[in-house]
Amino acid sequence: MRPGDPLNRQMIQTQSPSSRMPVRADQLLTARGVSKHFGKTRALVDAALTLRPGEVVGLLGANGAGKSTLSRIISGHIQPTEGKLSFDGAPLVLSSVRDALRQGIALVAQETSLAPDLTVLENIFLPDLATPGRLSFRAMRARANDLLSGLGHEHVLPLEAEVRTLSAAQRQLVEIAKALALDARLMIFDEPTASLSATEVDRLFDIMDRLRVGDHALAFVSHRLEEVFSITDRVTILREGRVVAEDVATSGLTQNDIIQHMVGRDIGAIYSKRKGAPENFGAPVFEVRNLQAAPWVRDISFSVRAGEILGLGGLVGAGRSEAMEAIWSLRPRQAGEILVRGAPIRIRKPADAVRAGIGFVAEDRRAQNIVPDLSVRENLLLAQMGQHRGFLRGYGRRAEKVANLIADLGLPADRLDASLLSYSGGMQQKIIIARWLLTEPDILILDEPTKGVDIGTRSSIYRILQDAADAGLAVIVISSDFEELLGLAERIVVISDGVSIADLPAARLTEEKLTLLAAPRSSTRRNQALLTDLVKAHGGDAFWTLLDGDETICLAQTGGGLSGLTPGQVAIAGETRIPQAIRARADRFVAEADGRRTLLTQMTDRRGHDLGWIGLTLVANANLPEAADIRTRVQNLTRMEN
Repeated sequence: MRPGDPLNRQMIQTQSPSSRMPVRADQLLTARGVSKHFGKTRALVDAALTLRPGEVVGLLGANGAGKSTLSRIISGHIQPTEGKLSFDGAPLVLSSVRDALRQGIALVAQETSLAPDLTVLENIFLPDLATPGRLSFRAMRARANDLLSGLGHEHVLPLEAEVRTLSAAQRQLVEIAKALALDARLMIFDEPTASLSATEVDRLFDIMDRLRVGDHALAFVSHRLEEVFSITDRVTILREGRVVAEDVATSGLTQNDIIQHMVGRDIGAIYSKRKGAPENFGAPVFEVRNLQAAPWVRDISFSVRAGEILGLGGLVGAGRSEAMEAIWSLRPRQAGEILVRGAPIRIRKPADAVRAGIGFVAEDRRAQNIVPDLSVRENLLLAQMGQHRGFLRGYGRRAEKVANLIADLGLPADRLDASLLSYSGGMQQKIIIARWLLTEPDILILDEPTKGVDIGTRSSIYRILQDAADAGLAVIVISSDFEELLGLAERIVVISDGVSIADLPAARLTEEKLTLLAAPRSSTRRNQALLTDLVKAHGGDAFWTLLDGDETICLAQTGGGLSGLTPGQVAIAGETRIPQAIRARADRFVAEADGRRTLLTQMTDRRGHDLGWIGLTLVANANLPEAADIRTRVQNLTRMEN
């Protein structure tokens, strides 16, 4: 997120919940002296946590700090080696997850615990399926629709779909809905936003705000520090299994304070400036034209040049991950062309993609990237087997490159024969990325590359990708974190409802603009309908656009094109046919040199965020409608959307 953006809440302490809500004195849960040993590994050492009704407490730390271990102890998934828990003033001893649920304690896990063969509806009410008595599926359906509507995803998550058919991000939404259905008194959200965009995070935070007002106690685990400042009242920070800051008011901290507590040092700027300039990038090395893979991918096109980092942005269910899986033949394609260095290629199986010089880090680290029965070394060298056609594995030829890469990534060279699952999530992700860099690809595709990793690891991954791009690699990054896309990519292709709708330089975008561009067309149907109605009533050209200084990005347009705006395109006022109206933004029709006239009316949401401008352009001799009437229609539309 750029300084000064309307959505930037990282360092605005006046917006912290701690400054706007009184702190409750009574404690719902306390954990004291909690330790957990896994063999010789000490995951927690004398940890502590306090959770109060009406508060959101951030549980923070780098990967491997012990956050998830402490969360799982509190929610009954595992038992502590030492320590005491109390809940509502009484000692708390949990032998199972069901014990925790009976007490009113629920966990939204980072690694989803859903039943893949059951439907979305059945998974949302999974704990109820084991209870005696008859269940009302009609009531369950109504409740599930309410929950998904609150999350803004009733149209993306069909209740009858089997969970195995969903993406990792969609499964995370089901996990959140399942926890909300329990209405537990204490809820732990473990990285719930890892695959969600800014809009989806806002919806989740609205729900968390309602739970807080309803006297629920909430713990929130996140590596996104802007979210910590936005939603938490207090934070407890762990480092290497020990508490280094306990129950500290968020309003008294800065971002740098939290980072130094988490990693023990200042890591500097997260996003560093690229060495290579866009004008020095090579010709397109990878192109996708009119890709179709029903039902998620309808018409997606993009290209990336040698040395360029391209971002693919969109909301959950937009079709980004499904498009990459279709390219790799992990799901069937109905249409589309794939070109490498200008030549069409046929990818019928993943090995064809590897041999064409394409690497792919899939979104779901545990299910799609890791072979748990293999060691770190074997996982690291796994991808090169797709390039190797001989009987032997050819590991020896890679020994020097492996050694250099291990040193560069900070991987422990003496633990290469250990299980990859014994490493933290951040270290696992670096090993998976290193696996593909060892194949020396021409194109590297990464789907949510920093999902569930701490800020220090994120900084390291960004440096790895930028160095690789500087060396000539074409990099494609899919991310729900719009701040990440803006900080990392030179160019961003926006995907909505399975269609690529915009291809813009990152320097011309903000999180707010990306959010509006990425909005599903189905969720903006009222805006589209208003444009159609305006043209039917008055003729001319109606449009919905974003305005930033002298710059405009058109989101939708209906009519004869009098404005000169094209959906998905960015333009300077002077490049359009309505420069005077864009610059004036008056509450009346503004005339251009050729006589055509335009009225612009702004839309905002209940938080004051800019939702763009509705415009109507008419020819010179047209009868002008009352500007006040059109403004009233736009304002009524905004109230309906909010």
